[in-house]
Amino acid sequence: MSGQAKLSVVGAEPKSVPGPKRPASPAHVIRDDAEALEVAGRVAAEIAPGASERDRNRVWPLAELDLFSQSGLWSINVPKAFGGPEVSYATLAKVIEIVSAADSSIGQIAQNHLGVVAAIRTVSDEAQQKLLFGEILKGARFGNAFSEYHSKRAAEFETTFTDEGDHVLVTGRKFYATGALLAHYVPIVALDGEGRAWYAIADRSAPGLTVIDDWSAFGQRGTLSGTVVLDKVRVPKTHLVPGYKGYDRPTADGAIFQIIQVAVDVGIARDTLDETIRFIRSKSRAWVDSGQERASDDPYVIHSVGDLQIRLHAAQALQERAGHAIDRAVADPTAETVAEAQIATAEAKVLSTEIALLAANRLFELAGTRSTLAEHNLDRLWRNARTHTLHDPVRWKYAIVGNHALNGVAPPLHAWS
Repeated sequence: MSGQAKLSVVGAEPKSVPGPKRPASPAHVIRDDAEALEVAGRVAAEIAPGASERDRNRVWPLAELDLFSQSGLWSINVPKAFGGPEVSYATLAKVIEIVSAADSSIGQIAQNHLGVVAAIRTVSDEAQQKLLFGEILKGARFGNAFSEYHSKRAAEFETTFTDEGDHVLVTGRKFYATGALLAHYVPIVALDGEGRAWYAIADRSAPGLTVIDDWSAFGQRGTLSGTVVLDKVRVPKTHLVPGYKGYDRPTADGAIFQIIQVAVDVGIARDTLDETIRFIRSKSRAWVDSGQERASDDPYVIHSVGDLQIRLHAAQALQERAGHAIDRAVADPTAETVAEAQIATAEAKVLSTEIALLAANRLFELAGTRSTLAEHNLDRLWRNARTHTLHDPVRWKYAIVGNHALNGVAPPLHAWS
């Protein structure tokens, strides 16, 4: 499969897609937080130039994903005890922000992988951690098969598995399967006979596991978030992770999933503001009544760009604050530290959503009519912001923060909080 392969055309018959080959050599292992940020900058510089064309032509980012995962950035939250760098979650979020500012689809693809890594740390026994963390450190990529199209609520599942001794057989159908298309393993949320949710981590090429190339959203096109069909997929019990244990007591697992969503939105906002400034400086015309030769000297434009910059920096500050709160909750998971991490992350999610959408709208207002020309493809930034900010409704983040402040009610324990 080529890194320049195209996604299937919307409206065409959906088709099953084979999984990618694994890179020939093991992934790099990051040493510390400083190296993680430096490597993220280098990866971003490599993938940014092709982001617009990948969006325009709906191209699979296989080469870019190989670069990203082989860089070591997909194992940065593997614990030190198992050979990983175990960076701060403030650093992890910054890494996703940097990559998402280069291509927000590629930044989002890592989200569920990193969340499952965190879950394995929380719920798996030592033998399972050693096995799975070893795979991750070598460069294995996890996709996801979590959400279900026909369920009434996001946290409800119909996919189940049956116990077959040394393995289980998983049956169901999933949607929004971000990254599954180009993953090496697909973690599947499936229920046991008691209704408890597990991560059944299936090999991407396992018989009965069908990934369909049918993602048709107008934004985040490169996330490959289509359908997964599961027909008695065999998963060895060594790869059956008791995910439910991450939510039957206070843990930081939900906040970890959420802060990565925050970072994607902050990355989109950062990219959008950069594009706005570049366009105003190089292509926009000054308004007739401004008395200025350059659009960049228009006082109203200056004011608006300043407003966006301040709001972006506020979102980045809350993201960093949330990351450190998550670090404390991971180190000492109590009801108080976990609630603090959830609240801090919810606050960051509110601001990251607002700045991503505001920046995407203001781009066209400030840059002018020329910015709408198809040749610039700047609408991808609005499409990506509008699509990704629908992930976990921000109205419920206000509710979590307000209910805690007013009534002392801790946020619920699940992957969306």
